[in-house]
Amino acid sequence: MTDDDRSEYGEKNEHPHEDQQETGSAQDSGLRQASGEQPPRPRPERAPRTLAVPDLSLVVLIGATGSGKSTFAARHFRPTEVLSSDFCRGLVSDDENDQSASGDAFDVLHFIAGKRLAAGRLTVVDATNVQSEARTQLVRLAREHDVLPVAIVLDMPEQVCAARNAARADRAGLPRRVIQRHQRELRRSLRHLEREGFRKVHILRGPEEVESAEVVTERRFNDLRHLTGPFDIIGDIHGCRSELETLLGRLGYALVRDAIGRPVDAAHPEGRTAVFVGDLVDRGPDSPGVLRLVMGMVGAGHALCVPGNHENKLGRYLKGGKVQHTHGLAETVEQLEKEDAAFRTEVGEFIRGLVSHYVLDGGGLVVCHAGLPEKYHGRTSGRVRSFALYGDTTGETDEFGLPVRYPWAEDYRGRAAVVYGHTPTPRANWLNNTLCLDTGCVFGGAMTALRWPERELVDVPAERVWYEPTKPLASEAPGGADGRPLDLNDVAGRRIVETRYMGRLAVKEENAAAALEVMSRFAIDPRLLPYLPPTMAPCATSSEEGYLEHPAEAFAGYRADGVREVVCEEKHMGSRAVALVCRDETVAGETFGVPKGVSGALYTRTGRPFFDDPEATERLLRRVRDCAEEAGLWEELETDWLLLDAELMPWSLKATGLLRKQYAAVGAASGAAFPGVLGALDAAAARGVEVAALRGRQQDRAADAAAFTEAYRRYCWRVGATAADAGAPQEPGGGAGLGELDGVRLAPFQILAVRGRSLAGLAHTEQLALLDRLIAAEGAVADRDGGAADRPGLLAATRRILVDTGDESSVAAGIAWWQELTAAGGEGMVVKPVRALIRQADGRLVQPGVKCRGREYLRIIYGPEYTRPENLRRLRVRHLGHKRSLALREYALGLEALDRMADGEPLWRVHEAVFAVLALESEPVDPRL
Repeated sequence: MTDDDRSEYGEKNEHPHEDQQETGSAQDSGLRQASGEQPPRPRPERAPRTLAVPDLSLVVLIGATGSGKSTFAARHFRPTEVLSSDFCRGLVSDDENDQSASGDAFDVLHFIAGKRLAAGRLTVVDATNVQSEARTQLVRLAREHDVLPVAIVLDMPEQVCAARNAARADRAGLPRRVIQRHQRELRRSLRHLEREGFRKVHILRGPEEVESAEVVTERRFNDLRHLTGPFDIIGDIHGCRSELETLLGRLGYALVRDAIGRPVDAAHPEGRTAVFVGDLVDRGPDSPGVLRLVMGMVGAGHALCVPGNHENKLGRYLKGGKVQHTHGLAETVEQLEKEDAAFRTEVGEFIRGLVSHYVLDGGGLVVCHAGLPEKYHGRTSGRVRSFALYGDTTGETDEFGLPVRYPWAEDYRGRAAVVYGHTPTPRANWLNNTLCLDTGCVFGGAMTALRWPERELVDVPAERVWYEPTKPLASEAPGGADGRPLDLNDVAGRRIVETRYMGRLAVKEENAAAALEVMSRFAIDPRLLPYLPPTMAPCATSSEEGYLEHPAEAFAGYRADGVREVVCEEKHMGSRAVALVCRDETVAGETFGVPKGVSGALYTRTGRPFFDDPEATERLLRRVRDCAEEAGLWEELETDWLLLDAELMPWSLKATGLLRKQYAAVGAASGAAFPGVLGALDAAAARGVEVAALRGRQQDRAADAAAFTEAYRRYCWRVGATAADAGAPQEPGGGAGLGELDGVRLAPFQILAVRGRSLAGLAHTEQLALLDRLIAAEGAVADRDGGAADRPGLLAATRRILVDTGDESSVAAGIAWWQELTAAGGEGMVVKPVRALIRQADGRLVQPGVKCRGREYLRIIYGPEYTRPENLRRLRVRHLGHKRSLALREYALGLEALDRMADGEPLWRVHEAVFAVLALESEPVDPRL
């Protein structure tokens, strides 16, 4: 560890000379005791010792057998934090004292310790550790995981160790020479522990000092998770004081000036905190002025600052180190020479006190200078500091003689947003939840800040080119504009997805494989696939005569869940569709990274495009976009894109193959068979054969088959030019400007999200009111397109009724409304709590909606003869538990995807939740439910 690293970790030891002062006398005492001499008079009682231990470190207990290490560990650390060599020896040999098993035991101990340190857990090693070889392995392990090794030495008199061993049945026969050998090895080690790499060394001598010691866990200097902001993170400044003042003003900070007008502090009236990503100095016109202002803000508690590589170099110069005066340092040195010695000393102390990176806002934000992979977040080592200052290079140089940097951001998959600078780029762009804020102000670009948690970028242009760059600014942030946003490892195998509404949800490996097949072969561009709708559970099975589903059960179920107010929405018989509608192609390109000519997407429940022809999709999106413009939704919702949940009709538009193979075949077969059967029975009756009962049964079956055919035909019609050519019945519409989409109907029933916000929590009554305006606006849009305003053509309204589940008359009205809908050929209705995201008293989510399908529609699902009493009795044994669980899990994953998108998280994080919804669809559930 270099001197440049030490300021990050504080003092090496509370008593840096303690070992040298006392080791000799302690060693003499041990020799006198071994030879039988009387010990000297006891020293005066010492004050209790406080042992500072970083909250993430590898604590190594050192002491002879019998010195009380296990007792000390049990008193000061949690049982799960302590790894005992004796216990590990017992694990591998069934005998904690079997020294022949020590090699395997320590292999186990080191393996477990490595796993704990990788997970960010404080780990304590309880072993004698008096030999340097044993300690070397532990120090190496700490360094591998970028944590601090801490030594706690229990230096006990030989007699105490011997007495304690004698009191233990399993060690009563331990030879005295073992203790003496441990004592000698310990004496040889005490003076060299820091040299071996231990960052802190605590030595406790004698039982009294051990008994009175207190271990205090201290927070790492880079751990500021308790600070939640809001923050204003400011990119590389490079001596551009004037631009910094302007940017602080735009961010709302009030400057404080000294007696001669120099800015020495800046405070925000709302208590926001500025965070500087380093490279305050070099190349620009006023590095001392920038330092004076930033140091004042940090000193007053109005700002945080991490070091850049230019501060690191300046700090070494101010300490008298030999550095090259290149890359702008010569200008900074010249400017500092005009300041007094006290200011230069203050600058040196300020730089030495800077911490390589900060973890902020509950761990959701990391600020550093050159970027930082997730494995280094919150870690403390020279390697971490080096990466935070300089990034990682490939070892090559480009044509300008500058190092080629490894594009770490392309592979970043961390939960925390990493905001950094260091590499100039013309524009700040998010890449995999990382953001480079260095927009080359000193090179004539701009100075950029990020408002957090708003994720809003604010910038001011450079006043001039202060320093000619060695090479042109990169055209994009490190890693490219898109990087590698998705990776097979993000979705393959068994997955655990963290959600905000149902905690950890598991995806089985075989389900993930099935989803990968669908997603990779058939789905649309994942950048346009931010959400998949969940499956919906049916209401409880009805006991009403002749019914399998009935609204009474839906209302009773919500009443039992404590939900009084529900909305019953007409269930359109079509195909579930999600529409991503951007205000224009530019928005689609800048927001979702899609090529020119694409303004959104329309896709199915499995992520497949609805239309093979991209122009058909664009034509539909254009109509919705124009209606949103006419209704004023873009301005009202402060967005330039909408994500809609909808139903696309007719059903036959997507289900043609299903109709031909499954439904039409049944109808055709029955239509061909039953007339002949009935004719034969009529002929038999004419001959005097008694076939009345048989004929009655067959006639009923023929009627059921006809009802089956009529049921599915209600939801099928031809669209576009085909309908006109064939003379087939067509839905009212044929809106102008839709072309081959004439007859297609889109019924939106929820606005899922807009830019920066998920609207899934908006009450359904408010959702439908917004969508009513969207639909009503189509008349004016169609009229402008040359069609009839009274024949809007595309958008269909969703009829609904509000029901109070605790009011019998309201429930009766809801049932009557459903009966009227289904009698007219409607599929049924969906019953939803008016308020979204409702939880039961025990904290579990309430079903977001249940479907209650009509008697005739269910004939399509369960077969022509399902209404017969014997069939209904059998079908009423429906196992709904798995379907309801699946619906809730997919709902929670959908909400998570929307929240991640609203929070600006990277595509792979959004896609993780979306992919999980599709994977859960592979679970074995009765498809008729």
